[in-house]
Amino acid sequence: MPHPDAEPIALLHRLDGPESLEFPPGYDHAGTRARFDRLVARLDAAFATRCLADREAQDASLHGWVEVPADATGSGEPIVVSVSDFGSMAVIAAENPGVHLDTAEAVEAGALTAEDLATVERVLTELGYVVLPERVLTRPYDGVGVPLISYYGEDRPCDWWIRFFDYL
Repeated sequence: MPHPDAEPIALLHRLDGPESLEFPPGYDHAGTRARFDRLVARLDAAFATRCLADREAQDASLHGWVEVPADATGSGEPIVVSVSDFGSMAVIAAENPGVHLDTAEAVEAGALTAEDLATVERVLTELGYVVLPERVLTRPYDGVGVPLISYYGEDRPCDWWIRFFDYL
């Protein structure tokens, strides 16, 4: 039986490359931004609220993030969706990235309802995003981005979150 994270881990390795750390070759910023704007609008409508969105990521592999405010969720905690410049990848986090290693843990802890999770996953899937579990991104970076490895050095190991969802 294959490891449950084998597919997302393989995706990370396929999208990794030494050419550019901030965006892939042939990157379509206008198309990526248009889809991100549709994501924000769809989450606004799905949760009947105005979501906070950060569209100003620079020097980053992160394209942007959108936050569904706590008062619009069933758990009373915010939901943060981070979107990468690579491969239409997205991550759903309850409260904030890094608080829970995956959405199942967040649901079990009461920080995210199954209904809200299903709503966000549906919106992302309908827009063509690939939803990754956060736990996969906390794995040590073992890709080919040598500048990334040397920048962070031996004493501060890099992980896949930094590679695809963070400032570089």
